[in-house]
Amino acid sequence: MPSFGHGPTPQKAKEAITIQAPLSKVWAVLHQFDAIGFWHPDLKKSEGDGKNASGGTRTLTFANNETLVEELDYYNAEGHEYSYRLKTENTRAFPTSSYTVEIKVSPADTLDSSIVSLKSRFYRGDTGNNPPEHLTDAAAVAAVTQFFKQGLQGLKNHIEKPY
Repeated sequence: MPSFGHGPTPQKAKEAITIQAPLSKVWAVLHQFDAIGFWHPDLKKSEGDGKNASGGTRTLTFANNETLVEELDYYNAEGHEYSYRLKTENTRAFPTSSYTVEIKVSPADTLDSSIVSLKSRFYRGDTGNNPPEHLTDAAAVAAVTQFFKQGLQGLKNHIEKPY
């Protein structure tokens, strides 16, 4: 009997970190959608249209000089949250064919601490039946999880650093 590969199923990733800073200070850094390049260590830079509303875009440049474009779907300053999606895929930059991400800042146990949470739903980079190893579900999950962990740690380091 022939062996058939299977098409893609949506994958998920979720990460959170506690930052020793009030919610207002954390949101002051996170609120600008196109400023992720200032604190995410995996990025060389980020550039955008400055629009913190549905339809706002940013271009991320990775360490390997590959880029991809993301677009805001939802932005809620009062709720300290927004969501965005991959607009222009580039599997040389990131091994996914599509994704959505939600980011939210919440108060933690004390007034001087906050929780930043990220969650994503995404598809692997090659949605065919037999993707190459670097574009499989496992590769996509590993990349998204690492990007989230690195980004959250970079954000924490950026906000908590002494001035």
